[in-house]
Amino acid sequence: MTAIALILLIPILAAAVLALLPGYRLSATLNMGASGLTFLAALALLLLPRPAPTSFFLVDDLNIVFIVLNTLVGFTAATFSASYIGHEIETGRLTPLTLRFYHAMYQVMMFGMNMALLSDNIGLMWVSVELATLSTVLMVGLYRTHEALEAAWKYFILGSVGIALALFGTILVYMAAQPVLGEGTPAMVWTKLITRAADFDPGMLNLAFVFLLLGYGTKVGLAPLHAWLPDAHAEGPTPISAVLSGLLLNVALYAVLRFKMLMAANPATIPVGPLMVAMGLASLIFAGLMLYRRRDIKRLFAYSSIEHMGIIVFAFGMGGPLANFAGLLHMVMHSLTKSAIFFSVGHIAQAKGSQRIAAIKGLTVSHPALGWALALGVLAIAGLPPFGVFLSEFLVVTSTFARQPVLAIGLVLGLLLAFGALILRLSGFLFGEPEGDVTPVRASYLPIWLHMGLVFLAGVHLPGAIVVWFQAAARLLG
Repeated sequence: MTAIALILLIPILAAAVLALLPGYRLSATLNMGASGLTFLAALALLLLPRPAPTSFFLVDDLNIVFIVLNTLVGFTAATFSASYIGHEIETGRLTPLTLRFYHAMYQVMMFGMNMALLSDNIGLMWVSVELATLSTVLMVGLYRTHEALEAAWKYFILGSVGIALALFGTILVYMAAQPVLGEGTPAMVWTKLITRAADFDPGMLNLAFVFLLLGYGTKVGLAPLHAWLPDAHAEGPTPISAVLSGLLLNVALYAVLRFKMLMAANPATIPVGPLMVAMGLASLIFAGLMLYRRRDIKRLFAYSSIEHMGIIVFAFGMGGPLANFAGLLHMVMHSLTKSAIFFSVGHIAQAKGSQRIAAIKGLTVSHPALGWALALGVLAIAGLPPFGVFLSEFLVVTSTFARQPVLAIGLVLGLLLAFGALILRLSGFLFGEPEGDVTPVRASYLPIWLHMGLVFLAGVHLPGAIVVWFQAAARLLG
């Protein structure tokens, strides 16, 4: 339990200290250090013997994938944030007071997400997701502009509706379990629920999952529950955009997967896979079409996140060893690639002084390092080889063709729509005559190249140990 305690205590203690630190350099360093130590503690869960489940915390093959990814991207985003926020301080967009608030909320957000992923209690998981949501809502409105406050308010309202639906679904699961497991904590412990799920009222579970899918699906950003996501990405600080796309969507997805496993353990319940397939495919095609009409670069990649979460949910809805493996792999590849893209976009927007796509041209001339970093990220997220996104998408498509060829046609159509939009935008970003002044920025390239290096290596050769690990997690999902 020591590693679990460290994963939770480091960020919450760091948040308390960061709320009091006035200096930028010291607070940025502590933010990075705390995030790095949390990542090392997560690696300990992977390398050391796993603790036995308790009434509140659980470690298994599935949530280790999520927690290692969560803490890794949390660390690299904190590293990127150090240079990005430094520029915002110099330009006067952030004050020392808002800086302290930002760093403290960053660690509170990491604490909430980590606790949700480690929870063995469905009530604690709901509270943790709500905590992570509220902390990100506050950070989306950090700039205090009209647009930022409007985006934060929309996120809060829609997120509250979603979390309320998820709460109702959680209560229904408790009511289904209570006659079998008794009142109180035992009827909320996931490891107990999964062993006795076959004895629960299937009608109650069916109703609960509808609310849970809609509630947590709002956090995942699935269409038509996605309306908060583009605004939150566009108006919040770019490190938070990276964390939203790369991490918070995954945390909500994790909750959906846990309840999907619970449904599968009761043979009398309805199949939930078709519901997930329908929402995933709708999100993919909808986002692919919307990519063509974006005028803001961060909104563009926000819709790309909706597209890829659709692919992931589609894969998990299909189910089976190969599709589940592909869904896990695609989730990891998307998180690494999309956060690297946002790292590049953040510095590019600072250099150009605008997030408007029309103002971002000729990057190969004005800022070649950032331009080519963005190019690699876009080529990867569009699904081109030799990057890992190509491998995961290939596995999703082939597993679907083998079982449901008609669905595979819709899947490929959505992928092609998104591919065309991203490649079209990329040519405009890289080439042409640069507009406006060439503003130098102290870019943080290490997080970008680390993520892209991992995505490239996954596409060229996926280590056997990772394959075995993901296969074990895929078997848990059924």
